[in-house]
Amino acid sequence: MSGSVNRTLVTSERSSLSARAIKLCVIVVSLLSIAASILARPDWKLRDFDQVFYVTIAYDLDRYGIFSDGIFDPVDSSVQPAQPGMFFGPVFPVMVFAAMKLDHRFAEAVHCSVDSNRGHREESACEAYQAPIRILNAILLTIGAAAIGFAAELMFRRTPWTFVVADLLATAAVANEGHILSFVMTESTIFVIYSVFAWTLMRAIMRPATIRFAAAGATLGLLTLTKPSFAALLPAAFIVAFGFGYWVTTLSRNLIGRQCVVLAIAFSCIVTPWMLRNYLSIGKFGLSKEYASAALVERFAYDDMTVQEFTLAFPYCTPGVGDLLFDKIYGSDAMHRFMFHTPASFFHSGRERRDVLLEQNGQIDPLIWRLVRDEMATNWWRYLLINVPLAWCGMWPGGIVTLLLLPLFVVSLLRAARMREPGLIFYAAPAILMLALHAAVGNHYTRYNLILIGPYSVGAAWIICSALQYGRWRARPLA
Repeated sequence: MSGSVNRTLVTSERSSLSARAIKLCVIVVSLLSIAASILARPDWKLRDFDQVFYVTIAYDLDRYGIFSDGIFDPVDSSVQPAQPGMFFGPVFPVMVFAAMKLDHRFAEAVHCSVDSNRGHREESACEAYQAPIRILNAILLTIGAAAIGFAAELMFRRTPWTFVVADLLATAAVANEGHILSFVMTESTIFVIYSVFAWTLMRAIMRPATIRFAAAGATLGLLTLTKPSFAALLPAAFIVAFGFGYWVTTLSRNLIGRQCVVLAIAFSCIVTPWMLRNYLSIGKFGLSKEYASAALVERFAYDDMTVQEFTLAFPYCTPGVGDLLFDKIYGSDAMHRFMFHTPASFFHSGRERRDVLLEQNGQIDPLIWRLVRDEMATNWWRYLLINVPLAWCGMWPGGIVTLLLLPLFVVSLLRAARMREPGLIFYAAPAILMLALHAAVGNHYTRYNLILIGPYSVGAAWIICSALQYGRWRARPLA
């Protein structure tokens, strides 16, 4: 009898070691694939795209030890000390600052770029060098893909293959976004922190423990300090916890409530120091200043969309289809206003209105409720309708890979509802909420919705692994 037990234990240990080895191999493949996709991109000048926001703040941190508003600072910090700011969250600029301290060459590239942007140097003299951030991005994205794999394994327990398939699918989608992820911007940081948050939240509600709820709250706090709009996920996390508790488990309302209090306390411990700093330095107790108002003013520009643009937005934004039917390079066709860089685009129209309001009033925050009231009084129905194509356009992170993942994800949601296995539904809910929020107060760019790659990959992995397992069962009688 004891010999049989020993053999069982040995077999179990070997199986566990084999599963870990497989996962480790998959993580290494993920890292190499993502790194190759990012490092293969051409070197960008640090003034390109939104990089200038974050490198300028890092410049001010390095030179003066002050977290500023970067290019929105009213003073030229190349000449005089920067003023404290709170427009952006602190996490990513601090990461750029840390990279500057570790790599002198990168620090010099940042200093040269900021000085040239303010007219004190020739841009041609500045080196296009981003290697430390690109390497960091590859590592962060790999961790995020692994967290997605662990979430799939947690919910569907087909070890280790659910992990393997989910991780590889997420890796493929992320690698297909190598262009945007090669910039010194926040997308990689948001992707990894959100993926870890979603996994830890599911662990907390499926296997309740105080430390797990605390970990979920702390991770959400860190995510909020990366991008303040993610504070909207705090009440969403409470709803997920209560919903899962009532649907699946027999946890009492008081126990779920206590666990949610733990999550909220952990969240507050992370974000409150930043808010106190803002109050002491700037006079506003909050996560950000002007960011939400500026984004909403820019979003209102999309309410000018025509019926033709509304209709064509669906094929235009569908990966593969839009690339064949529309001009996405020069914006010379009917959808040119959807382009980021065309002069008459929705984005530029919104940015111009924002700049005019700032020039006339100095701030937008005091005006925002009047602007919202005026917009809703005349365009409320257009505003609600326009959210639909903007959400459609934003739901394709990963490009052509997502064209394959999304149908499987939809099937997985239907299957989860039919089988009364709501784990995937609750796992996907926060990312879908952020998709709707970005459509309502942001724009249609997929880079804001990279977090959808997690639910897409987990749902697709469940369907694929189930199909393979079913096929194996069917093959046994034939064999």
